[in-house]
Amino acid sequence: MALARVSGVVLWGVVGTVVEVEVEVAQGLPSVGVVGLPDASVGESRWRARSAVSSIGATWPAQRVTISLTPAEMPKNGSALDLPIAVGVLLASGQGTPEGLDRTAFIGELGLDGALRPTRGAVAGALAARQCGMARVVVPVDSAPEISRLPGIAVLAARDLADVMAIVRGEGAGVPVPTGQETGHVDPEPDLAEVRGHEQAKFALEAAAAGGHHVAMVGPPGVGKTLLAHRLPGLLPDLDDEEAIEVAAIHSVAGLQRVDGAFRRPPTRSPHHSASAAALLGSATGRRVQPGAATLSHRGVLFLDEAAEFARPCLEGLRQPMESGVVWLQRAAWAGSLPARFMLVLAANPCPCGLRVGTGADCSCSTSAVRRYTARLSGPVMDRVDVRLLLIRPSASELDDGPAAEPSGSVRLRVATARARGRRRMVGLPCSTNAEVPTSVLRRWPLDSGAADLLHDLERRSANLRGPDRVLRVAWSLADLAGRDRPSRDDVAGAMGLRGASLGWTG
Repeated sequence: MALARVSGVVLWGVVGTVVEVEVEVAQGLPSVGVVGLPDASVGESRWRARSAVSSIGATWPAQRVTISLTPAEMPKNGSALDLPIAVGVLLASGQGTPEGLDRTAFIGELGLDGALRPTRGAVAGALAARQCGMARVVVPVDSAPEISRLPGIAVLAARDLADVMAIVRGEGAGVPVPTGQETGHVDPEPDLAEVRGHEQAKFALEAAAAGGHHVAMVGPPGVGKTLLAHRLPGLLPDLDDEEAIEVAAIHSVAGLQRVDGAFRRPPTRSPHHSASAAALLGSATGRRVQPGAATLSHRGVLFLDEAAEFARPCLEGLRQPMESGVVWLQRAAWAGSLPARFMLVLAANPCPCGLRVGTGADCSCSTSAVRRYTARLSGPVMDRVDVRLLLIRPSASELDDGPAAEPSGSVRLRVATARARGRRRMVGLPCSTNAEVPTSVLRRWPLDSGAADLLHDLERRSANLRGPDRVLRVAWSLADLAGRDRPSRDDVAGAMGLRGASLGWTG
């Protein structure tokens, strides 16, 4: 009897888990058995591995082969175990030496001709291998560029099973890792300088970007809601190393790649208003989890244009992740959480025809129609939005003679400086923006006497306690932008103004 142990990875939600593949080759009738709760794709790995082994001139043992996946009680899915299974069989049958593989993980799907193919979630798998103390990971060539950005773990790229066995035997170090991804053209981000007028809205977006606050914009068609929303991501600073890796791992689970030019930029998702709740919040088919738009916009922006046209389950389903930054899925075969720390941007018309502004003289909607329309964005949802803007058409003087528009790059520098100031205040806390700070901590930070008095007065007059809390968060963002150590009375007043009513959609 011969036994070999090889490390691989599988996905659990949007995170990877290291799996030990034990292969035993023993006397008995030729057979191959896979144990350890494999799903259909893992069970089929034995046939792909058998053909791949034969294709490189190696010998599949004509004995009883038992493949055990540990931990045995955890369900396994996906094709990423093809490679460790094939390597384990070759080692157990004496066609290689397992020395030095105790800190090496293998990730990849095998073709019948032995070719190594990329798998869904390779970045998440490599990240899990690093966290478990692995020193190196062997992956397909196509997956290597993205995984090579992970610090603390060596990446060895291979074209096929023959390359992998050369690495195992110490006869090679794999093929060179490509320095960049040739696919995935990245369009330049829309610039704020292209927006004429709307100076107050531009300042509101800057404040929202500084603190990671949710934004709602209400106004007639063509006033500039979508134009402004598409420029918010350009105001956000680049992701740091850990955030960029976290986002890349999530996207790899969804079968997406973060190309070189956009690797450090915050992600953006703008689903159509016909999207289902599963498309927005995520879904689980069996044990395979598909991240929704909320998770794919983690550390970035989730923009819902024509927000009032979204199905109610979609909008109400965002209540919890808007505050917690997590989507909890409970399904028959899988239960767990998906990260969803996004900035939500809602854009909506004031009524079905969109003309109920000012006196509303041009509006053709009945009162009941307007009431039904505005009720689609419920009070609890709008109550969680920190910055709420009513947009009207800029005047002719603002369009023709207004101040020169400031480019997004200049605003982004101020936002980055404000966030850095806030992070110094949040040292030791599991958060990076004012929108994430726990309320218990937020209330302990000192305010100017005038700011404290104004906030106390607001609390006495407010119908609920979430409103003053949201105002305080925005006030800290305004103070960070202004370079002050604590919010002033003007900051609190400015935050109250940014949280203004949106034609009946209030909280």
